[in-house]
Amino acid sequence: MAGRKMSCIAAMSSKNRGIGKDGKLPWRLRSEMKYFTRITTDVKQEGQQNAVIMGRKTWESIPAKYLPLSGRLNVILSRTMSDAPENVLLCTDLQKALEVLSNPPYDQSIEHVYITGGYGVYKEAMSMPNLHRIYLTEVHMDVECDAFYPEFDKEDFNIVSDPNVPSEMQEEKGVKFQYFVYEKKNQVCDQ
Repeated sequence: MAGRKMSCIAAMSSKNRGIGKDGKLPWRLRSEMKYFTRITTDVKQEGQQNAVIMGRKTWESIPAKYLPLSGRLNVILSRTMSDAPENVLLCTDLQKALEVLSNPPYDQSIEHVYITGGYGVYKEAMSMPNLHRIYLTEVHMDVECDAFYPEFDKEDFNIVSDPNVPSEMQEEKGVKFQYFVYEKKNQVCDQ
């Protein structure tokens, strides 16, 4: 079994690949958050939803009023949590989560799987043959961070245009940022 198709989605500093500081995002860009929500929530087929997979620390970094992320099946990866909130899946690792999502009832109800962090989950996902895309927002800010997006070989990907992703430079509160969609060459996916 090749595995269920999945994509990573992240915003990082174009200067140092930073994605977080002290368990929080290093910037507050409302339009970028709306983009993240739209990409991870929108589905093509009525009656379906997307899954967002994240590590425990990423889950804990999200303000409680936004949990679980609405309109999506939330999946937390943790070896230390014993139970998850209602309507949230808890799995010990990424492989197990993808296995659960590839079987009933999720195999018919989940349209796409998005990896939303942190570093270790991104790194593992990017090494898997069923990685489809990386939705990467490059924020043109030099910020101090203690969490980073993993390096990847851009030769293994094509930058593609997606009608749902603006290609032009964005700006909010004087901060410039740009959306990129990297599609993996030679993909091996079941769904």
